Amino acid sequence: MRIVIGMTGASGAVYAQRLLDRLDSAKHEVSFIMSAYAEEVARVELDGGIMPGAGVRIYDPGDMRAAFASGSNPPDAMVVIPCTMGTLGRIAHGTSDNLLLRAADVVLKERRKLILVPRETPLSLVHIRNMELLLMAGALILPACPSFYSRPSSVDELVDTVVARVLDHLGLEHDISGRWRP
Repeated sequence: MRIVIGMTGASGAVYAQRLLDRLDSAKHEVSFIMSAYAEEVARVELDGGIMPGAGVRIYDPGDMRAAFASGSNPPDAMVVIPCTMGTLGRIAHGTSDNLLLRAADVVLKERRKLILVPRETPLSLVHIRNMELLLMAGALILPACPSFYSRPSSVDELVDTVVARVLDHLGLEHDISGRWRP
């Protein structure tokens, strides 16, 4: 599977890191794009900043030459994690002025899987309407809302409840988080 991971400047760099940690770049082609603000947030929130891992191809958001920027070579899936509301709005309105936005545009127009993981509260009507546009266009909005029924005992385990849902929607098997069992 060819997967593009986009990371924006919303708080929650740990979500992107834990997802990158769970994707096996020996089995999947993993590409990573991170905004300038994402780098800044990652330096504040994570010791040593974001660590994409061996085998992950890193792209500059200003470089539009990536193969997946073309509809003739779309990735199988893209995840924007965490996703700012600004990025979500720009994707909803087709603004494609950097590689992250262009990749999301390509994924939508080619009817591939686009998963957006916003980490924002509260939400305004503008946010909700942008989400509505994206849902109608085929994107999946998967808010970074962790679950507690597995009784996570650490921040990583709590974060993994969200990452597990992302992996579920990518169609990738995992055993990183407990599932609901009444």
